[in-house]
This record gives sequence, structure tokens and C-alpha cells, in this order.
Amino acid sequence: MTGLASSTYYYQPIVDDAERQRQDAELRDQIEGIQAEFPGYGYRRIQRELERRGPKINAKRIRRVMLENGLKPLVWRSFVRTTDSKHSYRVYPNLLKNQILRGPNEAWASDITYIRIRSGFVYLAAVLDLYTRQIIGWSIAKSIDTRLCQAALQMALEQRAPVVGCIHHSDRGAQYASPDYVQLLQDRGPAISMSGKANPYDNAFIESFFKTLKAEEVHLASYDTFQDVIERLPYFIEEVYNQKRLHSAIGYVPPNEFERKVRHIKLVDRPPLNL
Repeated sequence: MTGLASSTYYYQPIVDDAERQRQDAELRDQIEGIQAEFPGYGYRRIQRELERRGPKINAKRIRRVMLENGLKPLVWRSFVRTTDSKHSYRVYPNLLKNQILRGPNEAWASDITYIRIRSGFVYLAAVLDLYTRQIIGWSIAKSIDTRLCQAALQMALEQRAPVVGCIHHSDRGAQYASPDYVQLLQDRGPAISMSGKANPYDNAFIESFFKTLKAEEVHLASYDTFQDVIERLPYFIEEVYNQKRLHSAIGYVPPNEFERKVRHIKLVDRPPLNL
């Protein structure tokens, strides 16, 4: 005898780990399907919607599965903060002030922006050559973290190596001040530069690119899913912005064309860019 009431013994279902995982995966798929149609639904509305479609499911279980799988309700905001400067990492001085650039790989700017999709946000990290206005590195992800920024920087480093003497400029965000990101820069050569406190305009060049990206691609394309972003955004960056779009700051030619042109001009004869 166990000392338990017979009703307790007979009505407690025995579910092994494999079966529980299968059931949770099935519930996760149901929740994802509901949130694709109703992105703002939290666990309470999810529970009510599931009840309308089938057997009742415990609210605690729904909440647990949502937490374990990052299935958060979408909260629409007019602005998404991409810079977290409240951290304990070292902040580096601004090296761009009063600089005069005369060629590629003398200064890069890095930053992050967000792209709204139906179920939330996707993040783009980009690296811009300040002289040619060419995007030389980029990365797309569902999460905004150091790995996103490192992937964009790694692309730039692979395309432009060696880059000794280059200045890498960013805001003071935790992603760019993190030890892993700083170590990558120190290992590969670019000097580290960061915007002044409460002065986002220090990174205005790459912000200008993001505005162009939003106005000429993102807002027109109306991305619904992450797949839409990764299929369309790289094409706009490489084939439209870098290859075809005329840029007023470099004489109304595309960045790729401008870079090819200046590489065949003596350094002293190149048009200067005053920062």
C-alpha cells in the first residue's frame, strides 16, 4: 500500500520524458501557429484560442513551453533600442574627430538596426567604409548580441585584410565594447574608436545607410518573416546599394565604382573626406 487514495493512484497519468518532449513540441508548434496569426497573444489568450480548437490545456504548461522556446507576445513600439551603453566594459576615445580620409580602409563605422517583421524584429549589423560608403560587412540574426556584430566584422576583415592603420568606429554599446569584440579588433589590427557620450551623431554616416535601407527596401518590401529578410536584404546591400545606387557624397556614383576608381588614383590626388 502506498497510503494514497485510490482516486489519486488511478488518475495520475504516467508520461515518460520522450513522450513529454513530444507533447511539448506539438504544443510549441500550435502556439507558433497562433502567434503567426496573432503576434500579440500572450499565454492567457493562447490558452483561450487552444480551447476553441481542441481539449483544454493547463495555463502553466502553456506558459512554460512559451518561456522555454522564447515565444513572447509581440509588443509594438515606434522605436527599438539597439544600444545598451550601461555596462562595465572599457569605453574607448573617439579617434575620428578632425580626421581627413583619403582612401579605403582608413576608417570603418559599425552599427546595428532593426527590421520589423510580422512576428517581431530581426537585427542587422553592418560595417561601412567611411571613405567609399561601401558596406563591407553585414550580418542578420533574430537576436541582438555580440555574435551578430562579430559576424559582420569578420566579413569585413576577410574582405579587406590586411587593415593595419584602420580606425574602427562604433557607439558605446555593450556589443561593441564586449571583450570578445574588442579582442577580435586587437588581433586583426583596426584601432578602436567609440562615439562620445550621448552623441549618436558621431556615427551619422552608417545611420544614413540605415535610413536608405529602410526607405528604399524594408518599408517597400513589407517583410513578413525572417526568411523574407535573409532572402531580400543581402541582395539590396550587395547588388543595389553597393553596386547600383548613386551616392551624392562620392560624386553620384555607386560605392563599388567609386572604390575601383580611387584605387587607381595617387593618394595625394584623391578627394579628401573631412570628418
